[in-house]
Amino acid sequence: MANVFSSADIPLEERTVGRLLARAVALFGNKPFLQTVEGEVVTYADLDRRSNRLAHGLAGFGIGHQDPVLIMLPDVTDYIAVWCGLGKRGAIEVPVNVAYRKSILRRICNDSGAKTIIVDRQYLDRLEEIAGDLESLECCVLFSQDETQRGDLSLPPKLAERCRAAAFEELLADDEGPFEAEAAFHDLVGIMYTSGTTGPSKGVAVTHAHSFAYAEGAAEIFALCPEDVFYNSGLPLFHVGAQWAVCYASMIYGGTVILRQGYSNDHFWPDIAEHGGTVVFLLGAIANFLWQQPETPKDAATPLKKVGMFPLVLEHEAFAKRFGVEISSGYASTEDPCPMIHHFGEPFPNNKCVGYARTDKFEVRIFDELDRECPRGTMGEICVRPKNSWDIMLKYWNQPEYTAESFRNLWYHTGDAGYQDEEGRFYFVDRLTDSMRRRGENISSMEVEDEVNQHPGVLECAVFPVWDEHSEQEVMVVITPKAGKTVDPVELIAFLDKRMAYFMVPRYVDFSDDIPKTPTGKIQKFTLRDKGVTPTTWDRVKAGVKLSR
Repeated sequence: MANVFSSADIPLEERTVGRLLARAVALFGNKPFLQTVEGEVVTYADLDRRSNRLAHGLAGFGIGHQDPVLIMLPDVTDYIAVWCGLGKRGAIEVPVNVAYRKSILRRICNDSGAKTIIVDRQYLDRLEEIAGDLESLECCVLFSQDETQRGDLSLPPKLAERCRAAAFEELLADDEGPFEAEAAFHDLVGIMYTSGTTGPSKGVAVTHAHSFAYAEGAAEIFALCPEDVFYNSGLPLFHVGAQWAVCYASMIYGGTVILRQGYSNDHFWPDIAEHGGTVVFLLGAIANFLWQQPETPKDAATPLKKVGMFPLVLEHEAFAKRFGVEISSGYASTEDPCPMIHHFGEPFPNNKCVGYARTDKFEVRIFDELDRECPRGTMGEICVRPKNSWDIMLKYWNQPEYTAESFRNLWYHTGDAGYQDEEGRFYFVDRLTDSMRRRGENISSMEVEDEVNQHPGVLECAVFPVWDEHSEQEVMVVITPKAGKTVDPVELIAFLDKRMAYFMVPRYVDFSDDIPKTPTGKIQKFTLRDKGVTPTTWDRVKAGVKLSR
């Protein structure tokens, strides 16, 4: 079945979370929208009613129009209800990666300016660690999946000195009717913190219209229709991939989303079979895990038909044949939604191809360092310009200078290296700068370096990406120890494991008495990247060192 409608059917003024959910309810009503593998079912109408209660409750709680609210929740159906409720209220969602802690968590809390956080009790220890440094936070709204804990409003001692506590149920008003003071398409729906290319994580200021543009582009990548059952294969709901590409796109186009907390090879195919999953969003690493499983005669005998793969694994053609699926791909970031798409049925020249520009929506160019267009086949920076208002990010939150630099010469500069072939297809090659992407998570090398440099034995370090055997980026660090000091890699990992998200902890550690630098003292990371992993490099995985996660 074809899509129920296209973006051309939806005026700009209607492109808000609340209005699009109301449209979906009118079309799909009591059809299941969210289903958990444990058996919980939330219909479109259920989600509308619960998010209405939250919108009214948020207003009564004192959360105003365009107030930022931090969200630190696990992958539960109420996460989507909170997102929709905040959107209807006109407040601003600030999702927090639940693996964050210490400096990066402190930065997001303070930079966002949020006074309120909706947080699961299991993450309170993270806030307790930084309680003394919190600048704006005043209230912790406590959520718990365990019903026996829902009456417990106690906070850890340092956090209790800083914040008051409230129960999540206080946000749920009795009124299930529409919230009249709806947000506008140009209002912010979220501040999405994504690791930048030259420094600490930056908040991408996202309007309602922008998030719709992302979901609509994702729907095109996956060719979504009401018959689709979208299995969310381990993408966390704080991530734009799960929140916009899976849930929001499915909501707009009438699909059903299957939620499982976390990813497991053991669960993937049984979940697909039990719940009738027809479409999945696969990170390249997960696609590789599935590919590496022993082949069986029944590999293609599943309901799964459509796979969006980002990036493509080298064996993508054999993958499609083995599992009886079609594969699409594309290029997107939190800042600019899906300017290039590789549709189902189009051949992939190689695994770097991200398809053709969506010429009705975007202009895409490959520029050199002086913003001159590169000849076809020549690598440069991928730069994007929307043809329609409000289709990309508004700005970087509290970063006017970086916003201006990113939009110089009236083009959004992605920081990604790529090229265009003679047929007009685009290819993503690598990051131009020091950020990297591991298992779907953006990582700023500067943030990792800041933590490594806190180790008492480290004089200086350089962090950069290297490619592993699964064609995924891994984090590598080269360290110069202080004079007379030695740094044991196992002890270093234990030190970092307590200070940062698990996906940021380096896999590879090497040492150098003289990290290469320019005449002005800047580290020449390209020489380290070119050298990469050597026989002297320590490998955390091969050494069997586990993270606490």
